[in-house]
Amino acid sequence: MEFSVLSNNLKMPMMGFGVFQVTDKNVCKQSVLNAIRTGYRLIDTAAVYGNEDAVGEAVREAISEGLCTRDELFITSKLWVQDMLNQDTAAAGIEASLKKSGLEYFDLYLLHQAMRDYFSAWRALEDAYEEGKLKAIGVSNFYPHVLANFCETVRVKPMVNSRVASLFCPTRGAGNHEVL
Repeated sequence: MEFSVLSNNLKMPMMGFGVFQVTDKNVCKQSVLNAIRTGYRLIDTAAVYGNEDAVGEAVREAISEGLCTRDELFITSKLWVQDMLNQDTAAAGIEASLKKSGLEYFDLYLLHQAMRDYFSAWRALEDAYEEGKLKAIGVSNFYPHVLANFCETVRVKPMVNSRVASLFCPTRGAGNHEVL
């Protein structure tokens, strides 16, 4: 498996399994378990997907079955815009994601969009990162000019900029996946 080393020296698998639009909890859990059985170690979810709980269940089951250890997995989730009103709502959103998933930490946690008060929301991510609840923090769907301005003002720089990349539409975001 290939890895990318983030700016904080955390190793992130280059290929992952995402659960966007997998709304049935059992289907999500079984899909994640099957992904882990076939060798995936990066699992991507988000608060807005409504399946962080099923991902967490699958992770715990995979560990109890001896398929992997928690340290071998890289679990990503994202803060949705309704929790980006201010630093307190963002902190509550992070805690809600951790509680729903039943995980002690996320390997990577992203701001899902550059919307609402994403600067204050980022401060909550920085705090959770410094507390060890998030092993790496980053952004998703930030355009380069927004990201450049953002990076000039934050305490902890984003370690990942997740952008759309499509083999079938190479001009829409291809080559813009950035590890900072």
